[in-house]
Amino acid sequence: MSTAIPLSAQLINLFAAVILLLAFAMLAQRRVLQLINLFALQGFTLFLSTLVVAVTTGQAHLYYSAGLTLMLKTLLLPWILHRLVRKLRIKGEVEPLINIPTTMLVGIGLVMLAFNVALPISQLASTIARGTLGIALAVVMLAFLMMITRKKAITQVVGFLSMENGLFLAATSATYGMPMVVELGIALDVLVGVIILGVFFFQIRDQFDSLDIHHMERLKDN
Repeated sequence: MSTAIPLSAQLINLFAAVILLLAFAMLAQRRVLQLINLFALQGFTLFLSTLVVAVTTGQAHLYYSAGLTLMLKTLLLPWILHRLVRKLRIKGEVEPLINIPTTMLVGIGLVMLAFNVALPISQLASTIARGTLGIALAVVMLAFLMMITRKKAITQVVGFLSMENGLFLAATSATYGMPMVVELGIALDVLVGVIILGVFFFQIRDQFDSLDIHHMERLKDN
């Protein structure tokens, strides 16, 4: 006799699937502003998923984690990135190192690999969100793929932030999140890192009149 899946588990799986779809959308997106908007939407979906886990399990620290995700990933970091794009006058289109169809095919392969790797681990977990562990690992891999296939430095920063979303989803799936002091430390590190990278972006633009990382590679070769 089959056991019905609880509504909370269905919602968590739904939000995790949306996060994965948004990771694919970010991988295919060429316009910087839309990429940042997709990252904000991914952060909001992660907030909803964390909130459902908090309500279902009664874990008090997850409420704080959800609020931190909402403020940082959905509001503050996208606002900072939008300001950087306007200040640096970054053009809308971003050319990837390899074409989009090939990138998507590689992404599908990474998703299959992630699910196969996460399956034994998720079977050992006892949390209500254990089914999303494979999705979380897939999001991390897709974000890493975006980082290595983009030329612009700011798109690589967005990829790094999306990777952190996947790691947070994995932590929620496996152990109902990390201790609050660890999450606050990571959030502060991410925020300070983005601000410092923003300063470096201005320095790079002043030196090379572009944020294309190939200019820095040519300088290193010389």
